[in-house]
Amino acid sequence: MSTDLSPVAADLQDERLINNQGLGATATAFWHRLKGGELGSLPVVFGLLIICTVFYVQEPRFLSSFNLVSMLQFAAPVGIIALGIVLVLLLGEIDLSVGSVSGFAAACMAVLVVDHGQSMVVGLLAGIAVGAAIGVAYAFLYTKIGVPSFVFSLAGLLAFQGGLLYVLGTNGTVNLPDDSFLVKFARFEFVPASVAYALVVLIVAAYAVTHVVARRRRAAAGLSNGWLPLVIAKALAMLVGLLWLTWYLNIDRGWGYLWVLFAALVVGLDLLLRKTRWGRYVFAVGGNEEAARRTGIKVTRVYLSVFVGCSTLAALGGLMMAGNLTTVSQSSGTTDTNLTAIAAAVIGGTSLFGGRGSAYSAMLGIIVLQSIQSGLNMLNVDSSVRFMVTGAVLLLAIAIDSVSRKARTSSGRG
Repeated sequence: MSTDLSPVAADLQDERLINNQGLGATATAFWHRLKGGELGSLPVVFGLLIICTVFYVQEPRFLSSFNLVSMLQFAAPVGIIALGIVLVLLLGEIDLSVGSVSGFAAACMAVLVVDHGQSMVVGLLAGIAVGAAIGVAYAFLYTKIGVPSFVFSLAGLLAFQGGLLYVLGTNGTVNLPDDSFLVKFARFEFVPASVAYALVVLIVAAYAVTHVVARRRRAAAGLSNGWLPLVIAKALAMLVGLLWLTWYLNIDRGWGYLWVLFAALVVGLDLLLRKTRWGRYVFAVGGNEEAARRTGIKVTRVYLSVFVGCSTLAALGGLMMAGNLTTVSQSSGTTDTNLTAIAAAVIGGTSLFGGRGSAYSAMLGIIVLQSIQSGLNMLNVDSSVRFMVTGAVLLLAIAIDSVSRKARTSSGRG
């Protein structure tokens, strides 16, 4: 096969497609995407800038190194749970029980380790296995019995909350030993500064190499490529931004291993969704289940994998939260955890209508929610106001999703 590009690349022979070479053409293409409802992460990034500016003006300590490190540490466990919510939302489904599942899995782990003398490894594996088993049961109820996800997950919310109380027993609280590696990992240990800087360079290098390989593949297939200077500018901006942020966080404790785990899960899930056949199947089923079924996609297997993934991530998030708080109690994984995880996925940009979203939605959404909570706490605002503000932000995110969906439909982008 020839690797030479034709004068007009194959995907640009259709005159309706815009050649985005050059600064002006790139800006025009970006404007057309916005008009067509392709907003991406722009609304949530813009909102985050407003939130940070408002709270910094009111209380400069909001953007201090200490507060930023603390926010990231508390955001990571719920962010892991929100990552599972992104998966089910991509299918146009919902799981209302992720908080209860996280608390139940953490309780099983804590009782095994503290009350029954099992090792932490056994406790963690048991907690994750509990989450995976719940996901299998959910998939069976949905695909074989036909129970809507809203119904069985609502039942699961109550059932696993009861399971949490039963497992914890009359004591109601189990404290994890401070010297266990789970507590050290989730609460006390941070990435050394030199390792953090090296990781930043590796991440940016991986980003650049990935785009170079993708450009070569598109060129070999006779397809157009984006404007190269824009790709270089993005890589340089990422390098400078991450190096500066790492330096600033290292003034306090630096990047926590818990946040690094969360970021690795986000990147891993993003690659699975964008680069694998399974990921394409998830988007296809979420976009149009019947059309996906007619093309030969095993829809039942897709639902099984997604429900198992969601419940397993919920269990993992619960285990990390237990390690971060060094305890499991009757309040672990309560309604607040459920709503925060679901709200984070939606606020981050995952569509409630299925078929649209990315793993980075969970990260952006939980940063927004944690920023609101931290800022209001610094201003000594009552928790009632925090719930009202969070609700308003969630409503705004859903409204933007609805408007952009209508724009995509009217512009023929689906």
